[in-house]
Amino acid sequence: MMDSSSVVISIPHAESHVVEAGAVVVAPTKKENTRMKSKALISFISNTASYVREKTRRIDKQKMRRVIHSVKVGLALVLVSLLYLLDPLYEQVGDNAMWAIMTVVVIFEFFAGATLGKGLNRGLGTILGGGLGCLAASFAQQVHGTGNSIIVGTSVFVFGAAATYARLVPKIKKRYDYGAMIFILTFNLVVVSGLRAEKVLQLARERLCTIGMGFAVCVFISLLIFPTWASDELHDSIASNFNHLARSLEGCLEEYFKVDSDTENQPSTSRANSLITSSCKLVLNSKAKDEQLTNFAKWEPWHGKFGLYYPWGKYLQLGDHLRELASSIISLKSCLQSSKQPSSTLRQLIREPCEAVGSSLGWSLKELGESLKKMKKCQPADLILPKLKAMRIELSSVASDNSKLAGKLENVEGLAVATLVFSLMEIIEKVEDLAKEVEELGQLAFR
Repeated sequence: MMDSSSVVISIPHAESHVVEAGAVVVAPTKKENTRMKSKALISFISNTASYVREKTRRIDKQKMRRVIHSVKVGLALVLVSLLYLLDPLYEQVGDNAMWAIMTVVVIFEFFAGATLGKGLNRGLGTILGGGLGCLAASFAQQVHGTGNSIIVGTSVFVFGAAATYARLVPKIKKRYDYGAMIFILTFNLVVVSGLRAEKVLQLARERLCTIGMGFAVCVFISLLIFPTWASDELHDSIASNFNHLARSLEGCLEEYFKVDSDTENQPSTSRANSLITSSCKLVLNSKAKDEQLTNFAKWEPWHGKFGLYYPWGKYLQLGDHLRELASSIISLKSCLQSSKQPSSTLRQLIREPCEAVGSSLGWSLKELGESLKKMKKCQPADLILPKLKAMRIELSSVASDNSKLAGKLENVEGLAVATLVFSLMEIIEKVEDLAKEVEELGQLAFR
């Protein structure tokens, strides 16, 4: 039962209006409603335009890169086809020129690191498989009769089973799976064909030479003609995820604090929710891509701002922290869309501090992303972490100030306010972890 005495609570953004317990609540004026609608609409249009511009720029860039890659593959195929087209070259390699063409088709990848890694795996697997296959075939040829077939069958079983088991080991599978597969293929082709063919060593040597020619053409074109670096792609992808989450968090709070009577902007609200969800899902689904790009980047030579011993493992840790933050933002969005929400009056009371916290979090994420993208030293301990600590204190005061009010309201409203506050505090903790990771990455990269 509420006290008969009136409790006066000032409402931000509403001059000369008070709410009295037991009295009729005075709604914001029409002018104030219009101003808040305009502010929300302008913010939505600005965020949407920024998102569309970035998306269009990335699409155009991706299209151009795909065209360049296609031209490079076509050029590589033309060069290795000269082994067939030019009589002097064909007389040297003969039908083995087909192995050079097959090598280009198989190992030429979009990223330079992927091409180099796949080519080295193919070369290593071919050399080991061919060498061991020649030894086994030569040894089998010394034994006549049934013993010849027994030696070949035994060697095929032993080396095939051992190489297959090696492919199942996680560390080997991650970087050398293709090489192990080529080893199995080459070993079996050489050792089995040695039963029927003569001059096995000469055949293996000629095929290895043509494979090397195809590999050399791929590496030359991939590394020297408009190279596409997986390390740059990973770097830009991780940095852009900071901006995606910053916009999602700011948009989430903006949508929550819109005036309830604003039914005219329902389509724009739906589009904004779609943008928030898609941005967070983009980050959540980035794990496989990050791991693949990191694997390719480890094969790449020294280039640009990246060194041979760049801390790629830290990029994977940053990606994990970003995905945790994305899941927290989606959880916050689900809580804010629940049917059990505080009244419009109570929501307006906590609007100003919560929007201030959201704005500060967005600024912190953008600052961290910008420092990472430009590879400039960032000092979170001096600038960002104190700001996050101040936000935590502000949210604690909001929870404390509204706990008294919530006690006089329905329990559901008090619980909804507490859920919002604690969700924001959890997000602050995750942003603090991100700031520390970025600082550690900077220390490793610039020492």
